[in-house]
Amino acid sequence: MDDGCGKNGGMDVQLPYSVKIEAFEGPLDLLLHLINRYEIDIYDIPVAQITEQYMAYIHAMQELELDIASEYLVMAATLLAIKSKMLLPAPEEEDDGDMEFDEADDPREELMQRLLEYKKFKEAARELKRREEERALLFTKPPSDLSAYADEKKAAPLDVNVYDMLGALSKLLRRKKLQKPMRTKITRQDISVEKRMAEILHELRQTNERKNFYELFPSYDRSYIVVTFLAILELMKQNEIIIEQERNFSDLFIAAKHPAV
Repeated sequence: MDDGCGKNGGMDVQLPYSVKIEAFEGPLDLLLHLINRYEIDIYDIPVAQITEQYMAYIHAMQELELDIASEYLVMAATLLAIKSKMLLPAPEEEDDGDMEFDEADDPREELMQRLLEYKKFKEAARELKRREEERALLFTKPPSDLSAYADEKKAAPLDVNVYDMLGALSKLLRRKKLQKPMRTKITRQDISVEKRMAEILHELRQTNERKNFYELFPSYDRSYIVVTFLAILELMKQNEIIIEQERNFSDLFIAAKHPAV
């Protein structure tokens, strides 16, 4: 997804910058991520809970002014429609043997089948990728020492992906909204993504310790939050920082990958 220039409130932020998030594979991928993260039974989806979490991610994307693909919005509408149907009172039972039809008329059925089919193909693609990587390790030369790669993989207890980052941003926006002072002084600031990247790297290398994700967002200004988040994404893409999460739903911690020279 691409993010162009943004202008927000009392601060003009020129973003001649494009960010492409390759982990976004569509709304079914996001739903499957939520189901796995919250350990939900795919055969008995709690529509109210999954809709609330899905909409939180969509709002986080909107805060970043990302060009959200229409398929995400279609899925949001589908979830809301299913949620509405689930809230409708069940029709009264009749004595003419129509009970079987009512039980089979579950508004979640079509979505469940689509998710199961998507999961099947996603797992197949993952297996094919694994086999491709295994084949790529075959060389007609003496074995190489790959211990450095193994140590690097162990650095992060959990894999942190873009969805985890969006989840952290959603929590951050809620915290900032609750903590925002009743009175504030509006000041004009101009900051680019590149400048914020340099500031974050300098801060991480100066302390030489990992920092909590939320510590990198000292300002209540929405534009400053957006620029900082985009800067972190770009540093991830350039492999300049390490992001760790000890367990599901815990805070993210960020550290510079290369020490200060």
